[in-house]
Amino acid sequence: MSFRLSQRDKDIIAFINQFRAVDRDSLVELFFKQLKSPINACNSVMVRLYRLGLIERTQQYSPTVYLPVDAKIKKNSQKILHFLSILDIYKQMCTYSTPKNIIVEDKPTGRKGGIEPDFFCIFKGSPFWIEIQRNQYSAQKMQTKVNLYEEFFFSDQWKSLHWQPEDRPALFPSVILITPVRYAVSSDHIRIIQVASIHELMEKYKGSSKQTKEVRSRTTSSSGGIKINLT
Repeated sequence: MSFRLSQRDKDIIAFINQFRAVDRDSLVELFFKQLKSPINACNSVMVRLYRLGLIERTQQYSPTVYLPVDAKIKKNSQKILHFLSILDIYKQMCTYSTPKNIIVEDKPTGRKGGIEPDFFCIFKGSPFWIEIQRNQYSAQKMQTKVNLYEEFFFSDQWKSLHWQPEDRPALFPSVILITPVRYAVSSDHIRIIQVASIHELMEKYKGSSKQTKEVRSRTTSSSGGIKINLT
């Protein structure tokens, strides 16, 4: 049986492979919203790709959640909710600026027991590792997680990660904890940002930008744009 895939088909399959679990409504929002009947169009495309054996799906959730064909996730696994949480953070970011260099479940140390952020990306020109805390943990456990980031910082291995700029000094990503709970964690070496959502992060960024502009208006102006550099 021969068939031809459109570029959109290929983009959808690649997106599902990247994020591991993608719900129908997110696909509508990201790939079909410009059409007259986006839900019907999405349903038609996804049924076709499923019947061609190019994606998997689980109807344990409503609307349907789509998975890669080689997914090692059970169709009723709680891990699916984890991947949908990562997808939600990505979509929040996209309302401000499309993230680049996305790595879902990044393992930058290349070893078990090192840092394992849920999500890496470059957002608004700055690198971030993002930890999504769906459950509440003790402050001690969270500080242990921060300590692992510090350990990696001092290893200098991060300076050779593939996404590092070639024409500028290497940057250690800020660490965003997406959590409704504020933990008493600290670091003298890396930036830890605790917010409940990307929307809250951007509200803080707006406030930080406004303060920076006010300071600059009272002092000598400097060149270059303001990056999302919260202090």
